[in-house]
Amino acid sequence: MLSVVAQYTPCTLRDGSWDDDGRPESVGDAALGTLEAYAPGISGLVQDREVLTPLDLEREYGLTGGHPLHAEPGLDQFFLWRPLLGHARYRLPIEGLYLCGSGAHPGGGVTGQPGQNAAREILADLKRRR
Repeated sequence: MLSVVAQYTPCTLRDGSWDDDGRPESVGDAALGTLEAYAPGISGLVQDREVLTPLDLEREYGLTGGHPLHAEPGLDQFFLWRPLLGHARYRLPIEGLYLCGSGAHPGGGVTGQPGQNAAREILADLKRRR
């Protein structure tokens, strides 16, 4: 079993649509071709594959633009700047308000990790208040 995440494919294409015949498979072929350069013979080992486009991720999982972090993060959204400088680490400026979605840092995309991290911070704050 091998999972490949070929991130940064646009949700809206300049020419055509992800719904065009063969479009998703051509991206799958390109990803496999790239892997082939580093692992010769890997293409011959593939027995089955599923190519999910950003449009598929939006339709099937509700990920806006097919992106697991709500949107493509810019330079102002990396590390401790997410969601805003001074408001990282799950705590927001309103006491008792915590950020637990995939836009939090450190984030986890759609893994649920930000929720677990926020819960840990909430428990730590409750312990400090006692």
